[in-house]
Amino acid sequence: MQTILIVEDSATMRAMIASALEDLGVAVKIDEAESGFEALRQLPRHAYDLIVTDINMPDINGLELVSFVKRNEAYRGIPLVIVSTEGSERDREKGLDLGADAYLVKPFEPEALQDLVRSLLDRQAG
Repeated sequence: MQTILIVEDSATMRAMIASALEDLGVAVKIDEAESGFEALRQLPRHAYDLIVTDINMPDINGLELVSFVKRNEAYRGIPLVIVSTEGSERDREKGLDLGADAYLVKPFEPEALQDLVRSLLDRQAG
């Protein structure tokens, strides 16, 4: 079973992402964090196969979270997907430059997220 952490301050968006990921066609366990700070508290407690994060959140934002994960030896191998309303090419480049594996702009089709996550989990397993 794959374990995915969703980091998103909007309960509605967290539920939408979780719903899309539950329909992946593979067994997944979904953990949720409503802030970057909460995500940092959960990281040492669980082995995550993938992280999906928003950018705009209180306390620690998604870019800071990506940067922390990719600089930390224990977590740097975890694929990261940024899902954000920040849709400019500059925002996208910044997220990918910090180490995110994919960047998806809200609103998005659930299938687009599923395809991205499936491919990253396959790559991780292979």
